Amino acid sequence: MAMNDSVNILNSAYLAVEYIDSFLPDNPLQQPFKNAWNYMLDNYTKFQIATWGSLIVHEVSYFLLCVPGFIFQFIPYMQKYKIQQDKPETWEKQWKCFKTLLFNHFFIQLPLICGTYYFTEYFNIPYGWEEMPRWYVLVAQCFGCAVIEDAWHYFLHRLLHHKRIYKYIHKVHHEFVSPFGMQAEYAHPLETLILGTGFFIGIVVFCNHVVLLWAWVICRLMETIDVHSGYDVPLNPLHLVPFYAGARFHDFHHMNFIGNYASTFTWWDRLFGTDSQFIAYQEKEKKKQCITNKKAN
Repeated sequence: MAMNDSVNILNSAYLAVEYIDSFLPDNPLQQPFKNAWNYMLDNYTKFQIATWGSLIVHEVSYFLLCVPGFIFQFIPYMQKYKIQQDKPETWEKQWKCFKTLLFNHFFIQLPLICGTYYFTEYFNIPYGWEEMPRWYVLVAQCFGCAVIEDAWHYFLHRLLHHKRIYKYIHKVHHEFVSPFGMQAEYAHPLETLILGTGFFIGIVVFCNHVVLLWAWVICRLMETIDVHSGYDVPLNPLHLVPFYAGARFHDFHHMNFIGNYASTFTWWDRLFGTDSQFIAYQEKEKKKQCITNKKAN
């Protein structure tokens, strides 16, 4: 009975969104995107699309999303939004990070990406334009992937902080006490495999078109680069996502090493009390700010 009620609610929500979508104006980018997609299908094999297309989407998205945070370090005005202002980025650290990223991307992640084609073939996942899900379905699927990945990340990330194994794997990621965007995927190869598994679970559950693979890649990179950016910029559209953790939440994890283990949302840390030190720190900072404001007045 409860299951039927849930299905009916989901169907009603789907129909409501579809009804609203019928009143929205046509997307001017839809036709160019359709033309580009069909051109890709006509000129490349499924293996090339799934493998090299996925690699290109990942690399281009990753480094483009890192650009704003990289530029911020050269803009004096943006320094007031830097969370750990006493720990500026250095060229040495950024170069070290970049070299490790190239190794991880091409020697760890690329072999995994090569399995994408066989995954789509085994589950008969379509590539065609006509089978592509509507935008609201894609958004819902990406959110579902994020919820699943966040749960996996919380428990496995917390395990990697166990004193018996921390120094062997996760310590690499914590070389940077003050994170920056490009450092999001700076990690031990084993960590890339362990935490990266959470990315694929949602794909197995929700994937009904190859475009979800790329949409979820972009969403996940957008989130992880944002929380590692080191900057808490106002009017960040990601803050509109319910229970979104954000840069301050994860920055504290790098600064404190304990707590705030989730990747995207705050509910697991709140449920298990692993955000208690972060909450205490926030209260302490608020009191400092109040004292500073009183002295200024």
